[in-house]
Amino acid sequence: MTVLRARLTVTVLAVCLLLTGQALSTPQRAAAADPGYLMVHFTGDSATGQQLYVAHSADGLHWNDLNGGQPVLNSKIGTKGVRDPALVRSQDGSKYWIIATDLCINCGSTYANGSPNFVVWESTDLVNWSDPWLLPAASLVPGGKNAWAPEAIWNPETHDYVLYWATNATLNGINKYRIYAARTTDFHAITTPQIWIDPPGTTAVVDTQMTEVPAGTGPYRYLRASGDGKNNIEGSNSILGTWTNLGNLSSIGLTGNVVEGPVWRKFRNSNQWALYIDYNSPQGVREYRPILTTNPFDVSTYQLQPAADYDMGGTAKRHGAILTLTSAEESRVLARWPNTPAQRLQSYNYQDRYVRQTNFDVRIDPNVTPAQDSQFRPRPGLVGTGTVSFESVNYPGYFLRHQNYDFQLVRNDGSAQFAADATFRKVAGLADPTWSSFESYNHPGYYIRHYAYQLRLDPVTTTLGRGDATFRVTN
Repeated sequence: MTVLRARLTVTVLAVCLLLTGQALSTPQRAAAADPGYLMVHFTGDSATGQQLYVAHSADGLHWNDLNGGQPVLNSKIGTKGVRDPALVRSQDGSKYWIIATDLCINCGSTYANGSPNFVVWESTDLVNWSDPWLLPAASLVPGGKNAWAPEAIWNPETHDYVLYWATNATLNGINKYRIYAARTTDFHAITTPQIWIDPPGTTAVVDTQMTEVPAGTGPYRYLRASGDGKNNIEGSNSILGTWTNLGNLSSIGLTGNVVEGPVWRKFRNSNQWALYIDYNSPQGVREYRPILTTNPFDVSTYQLQPAADYDMGGTAKRHGAILTLTSAEESRVLARWPNTPAQRLQSYNYQDRYVRQTNFDVRIDPNVTPAQDSQFRPRPGLVGTGTVSFESVNYPGYFLRHQNYDFQLVRNDGSAQFAADATFRKVAGLADPTWSSFESYNHPGYYIRHYAYQLRLDPVTTTLGRGDATFRVTN
């Protein structure tokens, strides 16, 4: 009986191992123990689509929307729309930048009349971002008009970053989009742009993206793909040097504007590569679709993946960037943007009124328009355990914060003081234990309450005060 039991155990174990091996692809096996990937993207031409969204993948092929599929960054400068984001990790890993096209279709700008600038954010941890700034680009090109599809890469030859993008300008009597390149150390200022890619004649080029290849793994150190009608793939050993054409995506049936926004990513601990393309399907649906290969220098090996072999998640994923995460980065990303639903804080003694921000001041009002002004995501407290902080839905990265006992909606600056001021302990409602009250983390005994409809932080000692300091967390 013991021998039979042992044989059965071995058989079951073997079957389990076989099924596990069949169920997981090579990238998924590696992902079982390794950190995954972060995608930053936009979703489409709508006002809400032209903001920045994030998604996470364990294997680089199956994506999960973060932050409940809602934006994590939006722009209130320039055209007030952003798309085509590039995500750059600094050479020493101490900073990150997002550089995006400043374009909001149907918000006053058009494809013919866009912006000459880019929108830039900076971070030291990948999850808390600075206020954005505008970076002039096309205006530095003689006759330049629009600045589209920025990308950047560290250049070891010049010890700075090469920023490259598409701008339409007239040169030698031909007006078209060309790829320009400039150098920068901080994305606040750039050198005079130079033409980097200029196809012959009237052929335009947009949406170039390049990647560095690990040393010793091929004939070239860098690869780039371009939206130039043929979707050419090129290789080089110098970013600003000579590039060699390796073929184009027409070999797998992809030509013209069917393809936009290519982005490269090598899978961790694998010799497999993905070239994600912003693909216009025959059904008219445009979003990312992966092309896989184990030899990115041989275009004939590229394979466009069938829908059953990847999953882009719930939101459309358009022209973005993919970053291979470290363990620390992944932990921060997943903790920062859980899929927490948007909620409102309803007043107990004025039940038609909700906590809302208006011009960054905080009060309670009825009939809030737009509704997002009264929507917040309760986050794990920025400091302490068992605490809560309230992040604005339409100003991601901005939190309810008390200062001098008054409340404002303020961008998280990452300081310990901000974290303490924006953190609260949720307790049973002072006026009704089935509701909730919120005690200050750094001023125990002081609670969020409204007074003359304005939100304040006060001690509560009266029946009226207890009603003012009681809220229902509701959808």
